[in-house]
Amino acid sequence: MDVRGKLPGEQPVEKKTVALVVIPRGPRTNNETHMKDQNLTTEESLSIITEMINKAKGNVRENSTYFLLWGVVIALANLGMFTLIQLGYSRPQVAWSITIPAWIATIYLGYKHGSQSGSATHLDRISAWMWCSFGVVIFTLVGFGKVINYQLNPVILLFSAIPTVVSGVIIRFRPLVIGGIVFWAMGLISFLVGGPWQFLIGAFAVTIGYLVPGFMLRYRKVI
Repeated sequence: MDVRGKLPGEQPVEKKTVALVVIPRGPRTNNETHMKDQNLTTEESLSIITEMINKAKGNVRENSTYFLLWGVVIALANLGMFTLIQLGYSRPQVAWSITIPAWIATIYLGYKHGSQSGSATHLDRISAWMWCSFGVVIFTLVGFGKVINYQLNPVILLFSAIPTVVSGVIIRFRPLVIGGIVFWAMGLISFLVGGPWQFLIGAFAVTIGYLVPGFMLRYRKVI
């Protein structure tokens, strides 16, 4: 044995060194990020959509005041128009002047509700812009009513069907959808009857389309 502790005839042991190479991982690719986001969206989409719909239901239930307000106002205006025509009054359209305070009340309630509710959902914004667009169309029709000899009721009833049905679909509330269908049907009938009877039909359509769903939204649970 030599001084290094190796026995005679023993083969020298070869020492091998293993190098550990660490390859750094680069930044996450867009595909990986997209896949992760897609997985999260798939898992959470149902709960997010449900939450948005439930919040929209709550907001529309609070906004049932608008359906009740305008249902009463438009029904009274139609009935007043019919009555004044039957009495031979020369300016029966004065019955629609009750919509002026209704517009003032709507602007005030909208401002008050917007300041109290805070953030709005995407469905809330869709609903708000839809009804604003509807209001602009109605103002345009009234402004150019002379062109169609002021036969506005059938056209307004037809246009009223669109936001009413869409609102019912958004919050999954069937009475509003039915109300929109009633608006459409009464609009078609108004084209056929003509004369003062259009205003009775308009009062009936508003009762079914706005007042009934408005009361149900306010006093019943939305399913």
